[in-house]
Amino acid sequence: MIKRIAQTAGFSGLLAALLLTLLQSFWVAPLILQAETFEKAPAATEVVHEHAAGAAAHTHDAEAWEPEDGWQRVLSTTGANLVVAVGFALMLAGLYTLRTPTRTAQGLLWGLAGYATFVLAPTLGLPPELPGTAAADLALRQAWWIGTAASTAAGIALIVFGRNGLLKVLGAAILAVPHILGAPQPLVHSMLAPQALEAQFKIASQLTNMAFWLALGLISAWLFRRNRDDRYSA
Repeated sequence: MIKRIAQTAGFSGLLAALLLTLLQSFWVAPLILQAETFEKAPAATEVVHEHAAGAAAHTHDAEAWEPEDGWQRVLSTTGANLVVAVGFALMLAGLYTLRTPTRTAQGLLWGLAGYATFVLAPTLGLPPELPGTAAADLALRQAWWIGTAASTAAGIALIVFGRNGLLKVLGAAILAVPHILGAPQPLVHSMLAPQALEAQFKIASQLTNMAFWLALGLISAWLFRRNRDDRYSA
């Protein structure tokens, strides 16, 4: 069983990570590079768009290392995506041991659940940010993100697998809790990039992550079922 989980996670994580890197390279990364031109522009030419709300300004360490544009950035992005993808694939494969997909297409549902848990729900309060965007305290944002992902996973599980209406209602309530509490916000919402660029970035981030999760769910379910069939045929 451990070998089956490892093989499923390794191959499906690799393929999904490569897909995500490809989509990011052609869609997300160019938007980030555009935003960086505003962030690195001279102070006299910077334009700050302000909205309203609460906490610390966004700062950058000028001496912090970052990969150069080109192969360094692509390689570091691929490595990070691979680590994350394999980790999520291990989680899915572990869940499949508890509830094995009867059809490969069911992997799409697991993928949608993963997207809702780790992308959609957290970004309702903390949307993806371009460089040069003001943000609240990092520790507060991380705590809210973790709590939101955990409550979303628990809520979805109760709604889908709950045996009575009360459990399903409880699941819906748990889903709403982090959003009722609200995500930590900066004192002043400001960004250096134009709002149109920010809107494109949010759409690109959501769609690329959705494609990643759907691919991860589908591939992992197919591999998990295939490994099971190979074991029985042997």
